Amino acid sequence: MESFDAVIVGAGPTGLACGIELKRRGLNSVLIDKGCVVNSLYNYPINMVFFTTPELLEIGDIPMTSLNEKPLRPEALKYYRRVAEHYKLDIRQYQRVERVAGEDGAFVTHSVDAHGCPHQYASKKAILSTGYYDVPNLLNVPGEDLPKVIHYYKEAHPYYNHDVLVVGAKNSACIAALELWWTGARVTMVIRDGVIHRQVKYWIKPNIENRIKNGEIPAYFHSRVTEIGERSVRIQTPEGEREIKNDFVFAMTGYRPDTEFLAAHGIQFDPETKRPNTNSDTLESDRKGMFLAGVLVAGMHTNEIFIENGRFHGKIIAEAIAKQLR
Repeated sequence: MESFDAVIVGAGPTGLACGIELKRRGLNSVLIDKGCVVNSLYNYPINMVFFTTPELLEIGDIPMTSLNEKPLRPEALKYYRRVAEHYKLDIRQYQRVERVAGEDGAFVTHSVDAHGCPHQYASKKAILSTGYYDVPNLLNVPGEDLPKVIHYYKEAHPYYNHDVLVVGAKNSACIAALELWWTGARVTMVIRDGVIHRQVKYWIKPNIENRIKNGEIPAYFHSRVTEIGERSVRIQTPEGEREIKNDFVFAMTGYRPDTEFLAAHGIQFDPETKRPNTNSDTLESDRKGMFLAGVLVAGMHTNEIFIENGRFHGKIIAEAIAKQLR
């Protein structure tokens, strides 16, 4: 069994930052991810433009450059690959962590790779940096398990000349609706509230509002999906129930941390906010020796922590671990 000072579960930007900061302090670690490096960023829409500027995505004091003011998804993927290579981080991709057993000073992380082979890693400390993008918020309606229902929008081309429903009114929903419409899909939106969300990016919000105003993208406000069928969708609207023709549903209703995985590892939560209990100075959880990094710290308030501030968790955690292992 391989042994490390720390096992890091998750190889996103925050996980990479943790590995870098540990290495700077002479500590060895292994990063394990069920997907590829920065898997959540890889799953972003192909034409994704980051809302932030390049320097706010930087980790490990490696400069990030962009052709435009705001970086594109391919530029971010290339940057984080370059950082991982520069620091020679030990990253095990396509391994799903099933559990972290043991206790402080003697953890054993159990994972399974893409071929079904089990792996075990011994470590003195454990860091969970699994993000929240892997668990979508479900509609909880009949038919949601149909193959036509999609929780991750990637690109518009496959849906040309189809009847597509987009559920939601935040950035991901508005971007998906616009790109699908531009590509020739017949797009309808279902929105729980009465308006497009106020935090939608300033260059997206007027565009989607104009498409709705002009009737180019029909939108049902104060409405919800009640049932998804093979060829249609039922919607509850203020005027009563409607059934509309449908080929695909994009349920862009947001994502949440995998609280079940955390709870199974002895992490305690605030009952209302679902924020895990952590030491604000070290980010160590109630389970001694196990640290939380990135958006996990925010619980259900996933809009409070992004790459821009989550990247600093690496330094906080690495410093705490270095002190404990001295």
